[in-house]
Amino acid sequence: MAYSFPEEVLEHVFSFIHTDKDRNAISVVCKSWYEVERWSRRRIFIGNCYAVSPGIVIRRFPELRSVALKGKPHFADFNLVPDGWGGNVYPWIAAMAMAYPMLEELRLKRMVVTDESLELISRSFKNFKVLVLSSCEGFSTDGLAAIAANCRNLRELDLRESEVDDFSGHWLTHFPDSCTSLVSLNISCLASEVSYSALERLVGRCPSLRTLRLNRAVPLDRLPNLLRRAPQLVELGTGAYSAEHRPEVFSSLAGAFSNCKELKSLSGFWDVVPDYLPAVYPACSGITSLNLSYATIQSPDLIKLVTQCQNLQRLWVLDYIEDSGLDALAASCKDLQELRVFPSEPYDMEGNVALTEQGLVSVSEGCPKLHSVLYFCRQMTNAALVSIAKNRPNMTRFRLCIIEPRTRDYQTLEPLDVGFGAIVEHCKELHRLSLSGLLTDRVFEYIGTHAKKLEMLSVAFAGDGDLGLHHVLSGCKSLRKLEIRDCPFGDKALLANAAKLETMRSLWMSSCSVSFGACKLLGQKMPRLNVEVIDERGRPDSRPESCSVEKLYIYRSVAGPRSDMPRFVWTMKTRS
Repeated sequence: MAYSFPEEVLEHVFSFIHTDKDRNAISVVCKSWYEVERWSRRRIFIGNCYAVSPGIVIRRFPELRSVALKGKPHFADFNLVPDGWGGNVYPWIAAMAMAYPMLEELRLKRMVVTDESLELISRSFKNFKVLVLSSCEGFSTDGLAAIAANCRNLRELDLRESEVDDFSGHWLTHFPDSCTSLVSLNISCLASEVSYSALERLVGRCPSLRTLRLNRAVPLDRLPNLLRRAPQLVELGTGAYSAEHRPEVFSSLAGAFSNCKELKSLSGFWDVVPDYLPAVYPACSGITSLNLSYATIQSPDLIKLVTQCQNLQRLWVLDYIEDSGLDALAASCKDLQELRVFPSEPYDMEGNVALTEQGLVSVSEGCPKLHSVLYFCRQMTNAALVSIAKNRPNMTRFRLCIIEPRTRDYQTLEPLDVGFGAIVEHCKELHRLSLSGLLTDRVFEYIGTHAKKLEMLSVAFAGDGDLGLHHVLSGCKSLRKLEIRDCPFGDKALLANAAKLETMRSLWMSSCSVSFGACKLLGQKMPRLNVEVIDERGRPDSRPESCSVEKLYIYRSVAGPRSDMPRFVWTMKTRS
């Protein structure tokens, strides 16, 4: 049956299949489907830039228009990956410049992106439209100027959470007057002042602009003029939300927000002066996403703001919201799907806010659509976790971060095994889980037994020994990414479950009990894995093989060991 359709028909049908998983599935049906899928694939996601080489991708998919690429491991976000580890995007850009002159989109995460790379992008892809640099580093506003000047069809420029050498705000002046195509502009990570006149002209001449996220240096009194030039905005990130209280500024701001009829998402709000928050209220009925993770708004003002947003689906907020604010959220926002609560003082073990486990329990009771949680707090109980699990069996992502490691249930002084056991037992669709608090191997037995759809697990300061890791690797059939730090997991479980590692994207272990000898053995045993030892103390073979390594990063690769290893990285198949 697979041979009965002309290639043109198959290509048309395949154009309606978008997910990588489904595209991969149809490519293995038969040889003709493989060829049609190969030539018709337009976009690709690569979760590890070292899992495959640019040459392999180009040979496999010769007509790509959109590439999403990740570099450093996720724990780089917590400063656990040493500087200079790798993840340079330039070899990819150079190869794609030759092979994909019609490339339109690049979405990069945790990669080193130099100005040279940005200049090459700007010269090589004549119809380039989308550049997303998420948590990237290595480039400056000079590279951004090249993108602005040369990418004449640019629709999206997003610099979210990137580290940029911010030499000058005048790079915005490099957008030509003919540039009217921008749909999304995110410059929130930049430090210096931008050219306000250039920004206002750019915003005013892009009628399709839907997303505008400003940096902290944009003052509040500039915001009304920007909003008047772009009343069609759907997503807005304010700059600094502070000024001396002046009635004319408030009136101008409130009027501008009143005219933004399409606004769905708000973020920014640095240095908030509470007197100006009511200016936002006219737009709040349509808001579905509110990111206040940089806004030092106290609980009473947060309650007033959040209760205005009764259609809210996503809230990111600092712990200033406290339990009282989460109670108000639970009562007012019945469509809430995602909640993230971040610590305002992560290194203060005592804490200065009234945020406990009870706030999260309240939201789990009051918000029936809640399915994604990231919650930083200083105390937790098994009873609260059991309640959350029973209230929200639809949970797909649950990340609990108790500030002080190995914190017990403060009521019973027991480990939190039973609570997390309830989460994995009741939440059958759970895909992502982060553990914290005092935990024994018992919790990993629960996870291995019940978490059959779990894809990503993050563990820190937990477990008793190898048995915990064995439960996870042998029981979690869907596991793709496992990241572990400061746990007593060692050689036995790792070697016994080596075959499981070939079904996963990656395993990260730091400050655990894995010996250099086990790493060597694993590298020899599993040729399709890159087993990287990361050790800044010097060559690991200068110490006994029984000594533990600092960090271990294991990932599948069809490209073999990488060629850009710094002096503190050793791949076991080639260097020992």
